[in-house]
Amino acid sequence: MSYLGVGVSPGNVPVYHSTDSRVIDRRVRITELVLRCVICALGLVACVLIATDTQVKEIFSIQKKAKYTDMKALVFVVIVNAIVSAYSLIQALRCVVSMVKGNVLFSKPLAWVIFSGDQVMAYVTMAAVAAAAQSAMFAKLGQPELQWMKICNMYGKFCNQVGEGIASAVVVSLSTVVISCISAFNLFRLYGGNKSKSSARW
Repeated sequence: MSYLGVGVSPGNVPVYHSTDSRVIDRRVRITELVLRCVICALGLVACVLIATDTQVKEIFSIQKKAKYTDMKALVFVVIVNAIVSAYSLIQALRCVVSMVKGNVLFSKPLAWVIFSGDQVMAYVTMAAVAAAAQSAMFAKLGQPELQWMKICNMYGKFCNQVGEGIASAVVVSLSTVVISCISAFNLFRLYGGNKSKSSARW
């Protein structure tokens, strides 16, 4: 027997169910919304910083222009962050609508779709950041064994702006990992709820 969301355990100890779950659900949804907005904003920042970065250097009376398309890893970062930003915007709108309507995610198929999408975004952003970081290290430090020059010594402004874009992409990647954990929590608690209901009947 329960009144106003208060259950009674076999030891006659009051146990609160609905109130606690609603508070937790609200906090989780607010955290998810904030993180998705951060991902969307910083993903766009990373795209703009990297895609608009150029520097012209004159070498032996020949002008050489450095741009992000010269490094395939940076192209990958721009594309991935653009996709992640668009995906996060859609998911943020979904979060806002669900919070306004007061809906709670009970659909297992939808939860699986969100979980799968968040997992893909987390892995892809981590791969893009790893590839860009490795290329940036080669540009900064060079590779004497292969006679690769320290490109950043010649294109300092270009490297600095790219570094800022990669830093934004790192924050995006870490945020997607946290989001994937939240979506995993939202998914698997749907399966855990069945066990708690069956145990409550006993």
